[in-house]
Order: sequence, then structure tokens, then C-alpha cells
Amino acid sequence: MFELKLEKLSGHNTSGKVGKINVKNGDVIKPGDILIQIESKKGNSSVKSDVDGKIEEVLVEEGQNIKIGDTLFKIEGEKIQTRTSKPSGGFNYFSTVMKPIKKEIEADITIIGGGPGGYVAAIHAAKKGAKTVLVEKEAVGGTCLNWGCIPTKALVRSSEVYKNIKEAEEFGLFAENCSVNMEKVISRKDKIKEQLVGGIDYLLDKNNVEKIQGPGEILDNNTVFVKSNKAHTTIKTKNIIIATGSKTSTIPIKGIDSKNVLTSKEALDLKSLPKKLVVIGGGVIGMEFAFIFANFGVEVFVVEFADKILASLDDDVCEEITTIAKDKGIKIYTDSKVECIEEDESGQCIVTFTKNNEKKYIATDNILSAVGRKPFFEGIDIEKLNIEMNENNKGIKVNDKMQTNIPNIYAIGDVTNIIQLAHVASHQGITAVDNILGIDKTMDYTSVPSAIFTDPEIASVGISEKFAETNKIAIEVGKFPFSANGKALTYGESRGFVKIIKDKSTGKIVGSTIIGPHATDLLATVTLGIKNGLTTKEIAETIFAHPTTSESIHEASLEVEGGAIHFAK
Repeated sequence: MFELKLEKLSGHNTSGKVGKINVKNGDVIKPGDILIQIESKKGNSSVKSDVDGKIEEVLVEEGQNIKIGDTLFKIEGEKIQTRTSKPSGGFNYFSTVMKPIKKEIEADITIIGGGPGGYVAAIHAAKKGAKTVLVEKEAVGGTCLNWGCIPTKALVRSSEVYKNIKEAEEFGLFAENCSVNMEKVISRKDKIKEQLVGGIDYLLDKNNVEKIQGPGEILDNNTVFVKSNKAHTTIKTKNIIIATGSKTSTIPIKGIDSKNVLTSKEALDLKSLPKKLVVIGGGVIGMEFAFIFANFGVEVFVVEFADKILASLDDDVCEEITTIAKDKGIKIYTDSKVECIEEDESGQCIVTFTKNNEKKYIATDNILSAVGRKPFFEGIDIEKLNIEMNENNKGIKVNDKMQTNIPNIYAIGDVTNIIQLAHVASHQGITAVDNILGIDKTMDYTSVPSAIFTDPEIASVGISEKFAETNKIAIEVGKFPFSANGKALTYGESRGFVKIIKDKSTGKIVGSTIIGPHATDLLATVTLGIKNGLTTKEIAETIFAHPTTSESIHEASLEVEGGAIHFAK
């Protein structure tokens, strides 16, 4: 008999709290079994068995505070050691090869993909009592948590802090010799990501979701196969949810495979800043990175094929963010097409593009290709399964219950190509699970918020002025600038405005765009209003706290209803 002690925790923590204990006295355990979860400030740690044996005594309780070195269990059994020394008698190749274990399991719901759609669906299903299996080939959290939403926001914040330090004199403060250490910036980003990934793993374990690591392949309507080095697992399942997400789009440009060309994923791991950066694509991803690197002091160029950056937004918003970007030193070329990328003798890249039928050239250290994302179908034999695609053939076709043409197969998130947003995928996941379990629920896309983390932020929900004009919807618009908001002025963030769109026939709020400080947080108020059918009059009659930036929503609503109090055109 021997004692199993706590040897390490996430990050550099030395203490934590006991989470879920998966074993009890007398349980038989095998190597790899998760025995206990430990919660700490920097994430959650799973303590796994390296023993073939039996739990003689559990020495801790759930909720107990413990530290490294404390004893967790008394165990009877034999530790399984990995051979590291060279075996005697010559090299025997076959003795070192471990055959994968073949397993077959049953499930009510099997979800392929552990991104914000997949893992949310898995936890929701498990909470509802369904036997749930989640298949993920990499880390849970998907692109959003590992290479998208969260990592970029960590970089956004670091770049904002650096910008604020450089502008400290405006606030009566002085900071000298400030600089950027990208290795520490990237390390901070990674710690945040690891903490959140650990948290999701903990929640999956806490809710008894069986997670299988490896690429999932759908063999038929009720069978999913997962192949990894350690195991070949066949899942017999009543229902399948496809949540395989999306991947980076590419464009056919000569030289796009140059070593100096980065995708958004690679840009998140840059340990040193380039002096110059060309961003191909002025959409959401491209402009977020453009502002990040510009705030870090990089000379940034944006080359966009459309006639404006962030072209899906209303013209007034595009004009505002374009002016702000240029004021920050970002050079923007719209109506421009990249023709080729070449390397010169010094290792720099030369980007050749055409604008107004004239060739132009930019010498740069790095190029970021940010032309969007497309659904990822690997492991899903669409034709073999007879799964229908949507009209543009770029995503899986689903109804408003997230059901495909095959009754027990559902699809959620980017793979449907409806709206490529993490929060949409999560809501679709919950909707799919509820319908599988017999709870009638449909997706409603009329109040989906969209967040763009430029500097300042841009957030929108509902219809735009452009959409109303195209569809001949009679609207009234109220706008209020942050330059007339007291809280915004104290923060030194006076650029931008709140725009509220009212349907003339009903008086209800049908859309809004906010560009300015904390726009992505402020939008929740308007989103709630649209979702619940509130009128601009009802918003105008609501008391908003002072001094807050949210007062700008109140003032924009007052503007629709007859005139703002604190601003005159």
C-alpha cells in the first residue's frame, strides 16, 4: 500500500480546493483514470491514476482546501512504469509498439467538435440527463477559445494598456521608457487560454460528459468512430450533433505560401513585433489585428477588395472607424486587389496590388492573411450520408430546430454557415439538444448581437439602416455622440456614437449600432430590448444611472422620440 500525494497544480499555484472526487473506498482503478479534480485560481487540474489497483481510503473531501504535498488517497496496487532504458538483448521493435485498445460505447447524444457550440451542447445535454459523448481532436474550446475570441481579446487588452501608458500625459501622469515585451504578452494570453480550457474540462467532468480525444468520423446515422494512437472507439449513438466549426479561408495569390505570410492563428504567437505589417482583408479579423498591432507601435497597412472596410456595417459607422484608423496611422487601401507577394534579397516581402487599374507596392516584414473562414467538414462524408447542403453549398442545411434532413443528425455553429459567431453556436447547441430531448425550441436570429474589438469597439444588433432601405422598412433613427457623454470624456474616449433604429409602424426598437468605449458591453441593453419587443419610448422612460456610458443609449432613444437632452444638432 502507498499514499498518492498532490504533486502539481495549474500554473504556479501551490494550493487549491477539492472539486469532484470520482472514486470511493474500494473502487478498482486503472492507469489514466481521473481520480479527482482540484480547483485553483489559474485553472483546474485533473489527478490521474498511474496505478493498476484499488482505492483503500479517500483522505480528502469535496470543498476541502489542500496544498501540494498533501495526501489524497491510500492505494493498494502496482504503479505502471514507462520503460525509458534500452532493453537488453538487442532492440526489439515490436516490443515497443502498443496496439490501440478497441472500445465500443453507447450514447444518447454524440457531439463532434468541442468548440463553443459543441461543449455547451454537451454540458446542457448532460444536465438534462442524457448520456453524452463529446469528440474533440484538439483542445476543448475550439477556435474561439484557443485561436480566436479569447486570445485576440488578451492581445487587444495588452495593446490598449500600452496605448494608455503612452497617452498618460493627457491625464496628468508621466511614464518614461515604456516598451513592449511580446514574449510576456503571449505568455499572458496563453495563461488565460489555459485557465479557461481547464475550466471547461472540469465542467465536462463535473457533468459526467465522456470526452474522447481524436478526430471523429461518422460511419452511418448511428455510428461515430474515433481513432487515436491509444484507442479506436466506436460510439453507437441515438443522435449526432455536428459541431466541427470552421477553418481559415485562403485566396489564390502568388506567393501566399511565403514564410512571412501569417494566418490569424500564427499572428497570435508572434514573439517579436514586426516594424511593418500588411493586412490582407479589412473585415472583422483583419481590422481587429490592424488595431492591435497599430497600438503596439507597428506601421500597419490594410488592403481591402471592397470599397470600404467592415463593409457590412452602415456607411456612417464605416466612415467613423476609417477616420479613427487613419488617425492612428493605419493606412487603408480599399477597392484594391492583391496580385502577388514576393521576397526581396533582405528577406522582406513586397506586396503588389492594384487600385484604380494602377499597380502599387508595399515593402513589409510580415503579411497577415485575414480573408475570413469557411466551414470545416473533415470526418463528415456529406455525400455518403446524404446530408443536404444549404443554397450556396457552403454549409450544412438545417431547419430552425438545427436538424438536418436526417432526423437524428443535427448541425450547429460555423459548419452551418448561418452566422459565424461563438455565442450563436452556443445557443444553437442548446436548441439542438432541447429538440432532441423532446423540448420544442426554435432559433430566432432577429436579436443576435455582433461584437468587433477594434479601438474603439463596434457592436450591432438587429437590422441596419442599409437593410431597412433595401427592404423598404419605414424607420426612424436616433444618434447620440460619446463626445456629449460625461463618463466617456473622463475616460478620454469621446469618439463614436450610439445609434438606435425604431420601426415607425410599431415604435419598437429593431436595430442598433454602437461605436465607442465598451460598445460590446453596452449593446446587451439594446439586445434585451429588441428580444422583448420594447419601444424606444419605453427605453426613454427608463432611468439610467449617471454618470455612465449607458446614458448614451437613453439619449439616443430620446432623440428618436423628439430630441436628446444633452445634445443639439
